[in-house]
Amino acid sequence: MSQKQDKFNKRRLRSSYLSVVISMTLVLFLIGLLSTVLYHSKSIANKVQENIAFTVLLKPEAKQVAVKQFQRQLELSEHVKKTEFISKEEAAEKLQADLGEDFIEFLGFNPLTDAIDIHFQAYYTQTTEAESIEKELLAVNVVQEVVYDKSLLKLLKDNLKKVSYILLLLSSVFSLIAIALINSSIRLTIYSKRFIIKTMQLVGATKSFIRKPFIWKSLQHGFIAATLSILFIELLVRYSVNLLPEIQRLHNTNAQIMLYSSILLMGLFIPWICTYFAVRKYLKLTTDELHY
Repeated sequence: MSQKQDKFNKRRLRSSYLSVVISMTLVLFLIGLLSTVLYHSKSIANKVQENIAFTVLLKPEAKQVAVKQFQRQLELSEHVKKTEFISKEEAAEKLQADLGEDFIEFLGFNPLTDAIDIHFQAYYTQTTEAESIEKELLAVNVVQEVVYDKSLLKLLKDNLKKVSYILLLLSSVFSLIAIALINSSIRLTIYSKRFIIKTMQLVGATKSFIRKPFIWKSLQHGFIAATLSILFIELLVRYSVNLLPEIQRLHNTNAQIMLYSSILLMGLFIPWICTYFAVRKYLKLTTDELHY
């Protein structure tokens, strides 16, 4: 009878351990997935913002030396990603191609001016108001006018904020769920061993000695869960890249390593802290209180 009971207890213990690993794996996977989506959504927004050009129309009387010096200053700025000089002849050719007719022949002259397309770094357009950038450019003596898509830039900034807030909120909710689920599973596992903990304590075992095997087992489960969640996320990312090769351009190895490191640390820290306090609770209880 005792052997059957031992087998039953072992099966129940294995089932409890398995539930802890599965719950941690699922929650860490969801947190990692949301973080990946947040990163890629921000990367897409950054790419779009960096492709929005601030077109600086130059004054007709501006000297070429001053224009080149101005473009050189822009290229040396840490806020500028790239610049492109467009002569009025090139601008006229592009406009003729778009209109499908020779407007210069109709007007008798080229009304366009030389221009410089400026592509700023995404962080700069996100943290600096477009009106401030425009004022700063207009202050340069060779600049006549600044043209850019104000509505698109505003729309991108507003939508990026909304998406970021929503994903951060979801990540926070899942983090709380993760802690609650993992804590609950670990407490149930340790609850089944509360009499063993008290027996060890009564025969003179120190608190750290009693706590050590429980924490070590939790760290093992956390490491397994984190490894599985990282593996699932990596497989999902690779599958997505196969379906949509464009995603590969957004892939950043350093960011992915940071994400996986964070998942691993979370997978180790949460079960460690939950196990520490769960064992601590039963170490403080008296023998009579263990029955309640």
